[in-house]
Amino acid sequence: MATELGIIEGYYGKPWSWAARADQVSFLAPHGYRFFMYAPKADAFLRKRWREDHPAAETSALKAFSAHCRSSGVRFGVGLSPYELYRDFGDEAKADLGRKLAWLDDIGIDDLGILFDDMRGDLPDLARSQTDILHWIAGRTAASRVIVCPTYYTDDPVLDRFFGQRPADYLETLGAALDPAIGVFWTGEEVCSAEYSPGHLARVADQLRRKPVLWDNYPVNDGPRMSQYLHLRSMTGRPAAMGEHLTAHAVNPALQPVLSRIPLLTLADSYRLGDAYQYGAAFNDAARKVLGEPLAGQVQLHISRFQQFGLPLTEAETIASLRARYAAFDHPGAREIVAFLDGEYRITREMMEAV
Repeated sequence: MATELGIIEGYYGKPWSWAARADQVSFLAPHGYRFFMYAPKADAFLRKRWREDHPAAETSALKAFSAHCRSSGVRFGVGLSPYELYRDFGDEAKADLGRKLAWLDDIGIDDLGILFDDMRGDLPDLARSQTDILHWIAGRTAASRVIVCPTYYTDDPVLDRFFGQRPADYLETLGAALDPAIGVFWTGEEVCSAEYSPGHLARVADQLRRKPVLWDNYPVNDGPRMSQYLHLRSMTGRPAAMGEHLTAHAVNPALQPVLSRIPLLTLADSYRLGDAYQYGAAFNDAARKVLGEPLAGQVQLHISRFQQFGLPLTEAETIASLRARYAAFDHPGAREIVAFLDGEYRITREMMEAV
């Protein structure tokens, strides 16, 4: 059985436009991407302001995008981050959450993500409190699939540093108490994992008592450091054999929707080709499909400059030269490169903390 591929729009920074999302679905659906979960960190009405109603224009846009996904044969989902709800899940919180779930049902969702990431987690009975909330939600949503992102969604100790020491046996407790029908997101051994091994994924599946839904943080390039680089290279460290240890594979894309398509296409190739996959050939093929021959050739020449050196190690004269070169192309991918060189995608710590 082929691994289900999808997009989870879970980055910090300026969200994609609705037109860009629709174009992305139309482009990726023929290449095997079968779900799209809307969950940009900048949508405050899904995060710290989740109890408030979305503006009418945004609600209309979400409904239209939901319809576009379904007409393309793609499942549509929304990721809701009910901020620290597990601290007080009383009658008022339940009433607010019930209204939000009804709103999501009205939009029309196939998948509901409940995202407990980037929240304080060093609390007693965290896993059981979150399980109670998830079971309450599962009984009231029209979504046919519910997936939770745990507060501790990776082995990476960076989460303990920022959100408090994880409770002992957190994953095991969550897995044992949680309804088997509810999926669980997992990013791997790190927040942004360089690779995934079948052995690691099998261990996590054993802890969770279910195969995880992989939340793959490549080619995402948000954050103060990563936003200064373009992640364009092919997917590596993701062998097709790992698919048998996953429920699905969701990719968190880059801030640049068109350029994201290059590594996204290579992931589909990796699963399709298995041991025959060659990352260099996959990049060349994907870049031509996304950018066209002339522009793809230019990007191939400068890929190290964009991905390894980035803006911090590129001289002002070189940036100006690159900008002039890419400004000469009438292509949305080239315009994303120009905007990147102009610093339009830069993210600060303050921008992240604001949401």
